[in-house]
Amino acid sequence: MSIWVTVLLFLVGLALIVKGGDWFLDGAVWIAEATGVPRFIIGATIVSLATTLPELTVSVTGVLQGEVDLAVGNAVGSVTANLGLILGLSVVCLPSVVNRKQFDVKAILMVSGALLLFLLCRGGVLPVLPSLLLFAVFTVYLVNNVMDARSGMAESRGANPRRRTTSHRQMFMKLGLFAVGIAAIVVGSRLLIDYGSELALLLGVPSSIIGVTMVAIGTSLPELVTTLTAIARKEASMSVGNIIGANVIDLTMILPVCSAVSGGHLVIGSQTTALDLPVCLGICCLAVLPPLVKGRFYRWQGVLMLAAYAAYVVVLVS
Repeated sequence: MSIWVTVLLFLVGLALIVKGGDWFLDGAVWIAEATGVPRFIIGATIVSLATTLPELTVSVTGVLQGEVDLAVGNAVGSVTANLGLILGLSVVCLPSVVNRKQFDVKAILMVSGALLLFLLCRGGVLPVLPSLLLFAVFTVYLVNNVMDARSGMAESRGANPRRRTTSHRQMFMKLGLFAVGIAAIVVGSRLLIDYGSELALLLGVPSSIIGVTMVAIGTSLPELVTTLTAIARKEASMSVGNIIGANVIDLTMILPVCSAVSGGHLVIGSQTTALDLPVCLGICCLAVLPPLVKGRFYRWQGVLMLAAYAAYVVVLVS
């Protein structure tokens, strides 16, 4: 295939992601307003589940095709990119106070997932049975989200008994916009991953590095687009909820699924155990400790997260 066709398809993927992110966030904000569920919870559930689809698809496909390094690097690298690059950018642009009731448990679950994954993978293999511990964290996360959603809806009804009403036509339009946005993001991400990876391979970049950099950033583009759109609309809660939720799903669901698909023993490369997982755990702690202690994100914290991610990429490519 001509390099110009590859570049064109890469740009088409970028355009689909940008426009899809706009439609997607429109639908997500409407769902939050129509149901009374807090924006943080919508971001941590519906939005994060949808934006994690590219990571899940790429990792499972990678395992099935024998590209285990790419699959594992994508899952771990996406968490690092979500926090160091995307949340770091969000915090620099829009430092915000967090709702401790909604944030604390999810942040602790994210760090617990990263620590547990690091410990389980130290032997160079992720067995399927021990990885069920990660599924347990994922289950706790889902249960906590359901409880928070019910609480938020009850508070919304109490504070505003005359909740906004919507016509069936408007409901179908907004939900349709939400679905089309998801589809555009997933298709666009696929184009960016395929043709971005092809360009990288032409330059002789190893698949393990492609997994934790280009593919990880590519599959994190839905979160990036959602975050940039949220920053533009000053929807900080939606952005933070989306990123934290996507990371919990990446850490506790994707690699256990990959382990099961691989036959019960997912091989973890030395780069992942020695560098990728420790960096992922460290950036997780850097991202959540200030808001857990002080109840807010700080601009200096975002700068440190961006600097840590940049240093990590430099180490990878050097």
